[in-house]
Amino acid sequence: MTDKLWSGRFTKGMEGPVEKFTASVAVDARMYREDIDGSIAHARMLAAQGLLSGEEAEAVIGGLRAIQRDIEKGAFAFDAALEDVHMNIEAELTRRIGEAGKKLHTARSRNDQVATDFRLYTRKALVEIAGGLRSFMGALLVKAHDHVDTIIPGMTHLQHAQPVSLAHHLLAYFEMAVRDHQRITQALEGVNVSPLGSAALAGTPHPIDRDSTARELGFSGPSRNSLDAVSDRDFACEAAFVCSMIMMHLSRLAEEIVIWNSQPFSFMELPDGCCTGSSIMPQKKNPDVAELVRGKTGGVYGGLMAVLVMMKGLPLAYNRDMQEDKKPVLECLDTVASSLESMTGLVAGLSPRKEVLEKSLKEGFITATDMADYLTGKGMPFRDAHRVTGEIVARCVSLGKGLADLRLEELTAFSTLFEQDIFAALDPGTSVDRRKSFGGTARENVRTALTEARALLEALAHEK
Repeated sequence: MTDKLWSGRFTKGMEGPVEKFTASVAVDARMYREDIDGSIAHARMLAAQGLLSGEEAEAVIGGLRAIQRDIEKGAFAFDAALEDVHMNIEAELTRRIGEAGKKLHTARSRNDQVATDFRLYTRKALVEIAGGLRSFMGALLVKAHDHVDTIIPGMTHLQHAQPVSLAHHLLAYFEMAVRDHQRITQALEGVNVSPLGSAALAGTPHPIDRDSTARELGFSGPSRNSLDAVSDRDFACEAAFVCSMIMMHLSRLAEEIVIWNSQPFSFMELPDGCCTGSSIMPQKKNPDVAELVRGKTGGVYGGLMAVLVMMKGLPLAYNRDMQEDKKPVLECLDTVASSLESMTGLVAGLSPRKEVLEKSLKEGFITATDMADYLTGKGMPFRDAHRVTGEIVARCVSLGKGLADLRLEELTAFSTLFEQDIFAALDPGTSVDRRKSFGGTARENVRTALTEARALLEALAHEK
């Protein structure tokens, strides 16, 4: 980076269009808190190392706090001519306190400064997203608790496959969210390294204490290589990847909600607060939250790709291309936070239409696998049981009947292993409860899984 307005190298400033093109303050102004926190930590360290006097450090810190208050009151005007949030704050600090403000930049560069600010901001945003994710997980558990006994058609290829507990279905999304939370934890480890003190790229000859600034800013420690520190954006890519994974999972649920809400299914009633009507069709109740989450997912994926493509051809160390890292990542973080909040409300307000679900369970031969399992339990090899059941399904299709509509004598024409107890085996509730294998949908399993999920969520909430 070049401090043109402070440098003797330049005889005039940028032309208007170029100044506008190169300015980033419209994007990075939101990192003012992080910039001020980093500068205060740097000032304290400079004073401790004798590079600033105590009085100078006090003036710097007081001036920075006053600037922060003005920004938060809306009484601070950011100037695009100063390019970014860092130079805006430093210029105003120098205007207010004089020579001491000019000394603040000793032993640092905007290269390590921006990397520090970006890491601090990303860390804070990921922690907040983790909290939003836990709220979403909590909504899933509340809804699952209420619907252990609600049976829905489990599907493959969007066709009726086998009956499952709605709670079991919702707990599948809980498991996805657990993995997302683990990814946030892992990403935070990569974020939580301090570049401050790496200066432009090679370090500094001044006797600084990088450990002290790292501690004050809550980092796990300073970066080990100054070149890597100012040019590393792995943490930004990882944050965007975590966001992409969360949005992928939210979008899958959103898609199911859209399908469940459609007239061909009508499985769920959605809360009014998450829907809109039509400007022309008075009967419409559109699943806007679900559709927007589904739509916004593409933008988050785009943010990840933008950062990856930006970084792929950059030589060491800092390059101005990296100014373009913040906009896509910040948009990813914003989108995930708002999507989690909206989907939490949508899940909380979902209301299954049980009569529609019960009718649907009688369609699509959803307990055909149970018939094959019944025959296998009677001693028939499963492949033969599969064939016999398929033949019975074909017969039902020709007659326009369901499996449970056939009489016992019709079934024994296909196999003498059928007895009266076959009809109990074809009940969707029985089908669900027979699947007691670990991780299966049996309601006994689901209740145990709910207890374990609550304990896991509580443990996640208490993680540091």
